[in-house]
Amino acid sequence: MPDGSLLVVRMERRQVWRRWSDGRFALHADLADHSAFLCNDMVVDGAGRAWVGNFGFDLDAELRARGPESVIADHPQTCLALIQPDGSVSDAAPGERFSFPNGMAITPDCRTLIVGETLAGRLSAFDIAADGTLSSRREYAPTWPRVPDGISLDSEGAVWIANPLAPECARIAPGGEVLEVVSTGDLPCYACMLGGPTGRHLFMLVAPSSDAEEAAKAPKGKVLVTEVDGGRAGWP
Repeated sequence: MPDGSLLVVRMERRQVWRRWSDGRFALHADLADHSAFLCNDMVVDGAGRAWVGNFGFDLDAELRARGPESVIADHPQTCLALIQPDGSVSDAAPGERFSFPNGMAITPDCRTLIVGETLAGRLSAFDIAADGTLSSRREYAPTWPRVPDGISLDSEGAVWIANPLAPECARIAPGGEVLEVVSTGDLPCYACMLGGPTGRHLFMLVAPSSDAEEAAKAPKGKVLVTEVDGGRAGWP
């Protein structure tokens, strides 16, 4: 936030909380009316506006019952929530539905929001209005057979995507060309972010599974890091 406080998504409560440097921790926004299931990834701009996605349905249960291919082919869509700096909540893109909206990024000029739609295998882009609402939906890049979980925008307009279906993180150009692939060994990648002193260190979160029950039994997740050519851009 502009004052240096931190926004935190509390997935199961479907809320966003705010934490200050002095240790205060308070409810910032309730998303119960704007999320069909667990809340998920969030991006915050320089003005303190936040966009938050949600699962839309019980992903873990459906994956266990039907498997990834069936879930990708047939799943409920959901909305994207917009939180104003005062904590008020609205539909970020009225009339639009998303196939598991996941990682998000905002371009340096604050005019475009990019969202990874995991179950559609694509990155979608929207114009950001003065009030934070989204319009003019378009495909930024197809990613299939990779699917985007967490994402990070670089200084050349390419997007790094964490691929939860494979042990890799891929750099995708606007239009869909795969520019680079970083192996994450034998573990799928669920989140990625450019950072470090120069913005050129790619941090990758990997784990044996994203299933909450499985992860609780064997907490073996870790963060990998490598240096890449393009630096971080925009928000986050």
